[in-house]
Amino acid sequence: MNRLSAESSLYLRQHANNPVDWYPWGPEALARAKELDRPIFLSVGYSACHWCHVMEHESFEDESTAKILNEHFVSIKVDREERPDLDQIYMTAHHLLNRGEGGGWPLSVFLTPELTPFYAGTYFPPTDKYGRPSFKRLLASVAEAWKGKREQLGEVGRQVAEALRATGNPDGAGGELTPAIQENAARMLRRAFDPQHGGFGHAPKFPHPMELRVLLRAHARFNDGSALHAVRLTLEKMARGGMYDQVGGGFTRYSVDER
Repeated sequence: MNRLSAESSLYLRQHANNPVDWYPWGPEALARAKELDRPIFLSVGYSACHWCHVMEHESFEDESTAKILNEHFVSIKVDREERPDLDQIYMTAHHLLNRGEGGGWPLSVFLTPELTPFYAGTYFPPTDKYGRPSFKRLLASVAEAWKGKREQLGEVGRQVAEALRATGNPDGAGGELTPAIQENAARMLRRAFDPQHGGFGHAPKFPHPMELRVLLRAHARFNDGSALHAVRLTLEKMARGGMYDQVGGGFTRYSVDER
C-alpha cells in the first residue's frame, strides 16, 4: 500500500494499492519534490469519473508505468471533490497551456517543485491512439526535458503563473465581502434557473450543492422567495427524475438532457 491508504477520501483510497508511490497533496510531497529536485506529476480526479478509472487500470496499476513515475517524478493524487480550489487552479492552467482547449478529468499536470505548471492534459492512453501520445511516452519526454531543457520549462511555468495571477486577481487588490455580493450571486443563479425542469443552464446539467446553498442563504438573509422556489423545484425534479437511483439512493453526477 502507498500513502493514500490513510486518507479520508474514498477516491484517494481507491488508489492505495497502486504500485505508483502516490502522495496526497501536502507539505510532505512538496518537500520531497524539492529534496529530490524532481518534477511533480499531479493527477486530479473523482470517484464518479469514468476515464479516471480507465487511466488507473491502464496506467496506474501497471508496474512498468509506475516504475517510470517512481524513478523520475513525485506523484500526487487529488480528489477534486475534496479540493475544488486546487482543481480550479490547475484546470485554469490546463486551459492556458492548451490555448483554451476544453479540459476534463482525469486532469494530468506536470509542475516544477515550486508548483508552477509547465505541461497539462487530461486522459492519456497506454499506447499512442485517439491522437494522443501514450502515457509512458509522455512521461519519458517530460523526464528528458526536465534534465535537458529545464530553463525552457521554467519559462513556460513562469508565464503560466503570471497568467494565473492575472486571472485570479486582475486588479491586484482584494475586495470586501458584502451582502451585495451575495445578492448578486443569487440574482445570477435565478437568471440561469430553468423554471420548467429545475436546475441551472442547459444540458448537460450538473447538480451543484453550493449553488443551492447560496440560494438558501439568500432566502434566509433577504427573505428571497424566488430563491427558495428555485431550490425546491430543482430538488423535486432531481428526486423525481432519471438521475435519482430509485434502488440504491443517491444521484448520478449529471443529466445529459435538460430534464
